[in-house]
Amino acid sequence: MSNQATGSGGPRKPRIALMGEFSAGKSTLSNLLLGARPLPEKVTATRLSPVWMSYGNDAPYRVDVDGTTEPISIDALEGVPVEETHVIRLFMESDILDVIDLIDFPGISDPNMSSEVWERVLPEIDAVIWCTHATQAWRQSEAAVWELMPEIVRENSVLLITRYDKLTTDNDRRRVLRRIMRETEGLFGGIFPISLLQALEAGDDYDRWDGSGAGPFVDHFISTIAELCEVTPKYSKPLFNVGNTSGVSTEAAVVVETPVVPVTPRRVQRPLDGDQPKRARPPSSPESGVG
Repeated sequence: MSNQATGSGGPRKPRIALMGEFSAGKSTLSNLLLGARPLPEKVTATRLSPVWMSYGNDAPYRVDVDGTTEPISIDALEGVPVEETHVIRLFMESDILDVIDLIDFPGISDPNMSSEVWERVLPEIDAVIWCTHATQAWRQSEAAVWELMPEIVRENSVLLITRYDKLTTDNDRRRVLRRIMRETEGLFGGIFPISLLQALEAGDDYDRWDGSGAGPFVDHFISTIAELCEVTPKYSKPLFNVGNTSGVSTEAAVVVETPVVPVTPRRVQRPLDGDQPKRARPPSSPESGVG
């Protein structure tokens, strides 16, 4: 094994974490954003150490808690020692990874996994897309974790109310949305109800895409990415480290020197036809069977 090299603090891509409770839709969201399944079908990120995804075709590896690295096989991820692994690094030639890095966190309340597994990776992040299941949305455990986030991370983060289609009446949907907006007032840059599976299945059907709730979310996400690409190069460390008063140690943060590529990922860019309304482009569905 070799020691992990840290960057020199030059321009880098924003790092956006996918977080939430177990089975809140993070894997489906990852598939939606990347346009492909990043992990083998039998593997779920909720049972792994945090999975850090970047653009490229490099071989995967794990970063140990002491900073050393070790090559791993994508087909043997379930054998990676969770407690001894800081992050798993995966690489894909995905459009969105031209612009940002995604870090897929395990479920925050998994009784079979110490919270230290994901807490020690918080210093690596700039913003969060938090998934909360509509039928049991914004539990006390979620609110407690969100208190760890500095203001600068919160204001660049998004709360997705996932599986919104599971709320079968308009009254239930209004009630849940009102409650969550009340309880999270000022804690996120945006709140969006969404059915991620419907969004994945929308294909080029704009009405179905917007009906899933993905249209407004992606519009907001595009703007957030643009803002983060302006902000993050100004800091040598991820934004979690800026104004952090949560008591979470920031000593583990790794500064990666990554150039910012000033393009909008094709999977979320707007149509170029001037006669069409400016709506976020629905992505083609990745392979079925997503979690």
